[in-house]
Amino acid sequence: MQGIVKKVLTDKKIGFITQKENQEDIFFSSEKLDNIKLEELKEGDPVTFEIEESYKGLVAIKVKKA
Repeated sequence: MQGIVKKVLTDKKIGFITQKENQEDIFFSSEKLDNIKLEELKEGDPVTFEIEESYKGLVAIKVKKA
């Protein structure tokens, strides 16, 4: 899937991506980044990712810059 980084909270090691397909926001944690550090992501960066269901809902995994 494709999206745009909406927000990065480096102090909490999390962020949110707006999905390109449906404009919904999806959560990601720094643990789910693929070959990139959280500090390298900025709001507005295009990214690719996969979606996984967790006990809290959908989350982005394998997040990397597009």
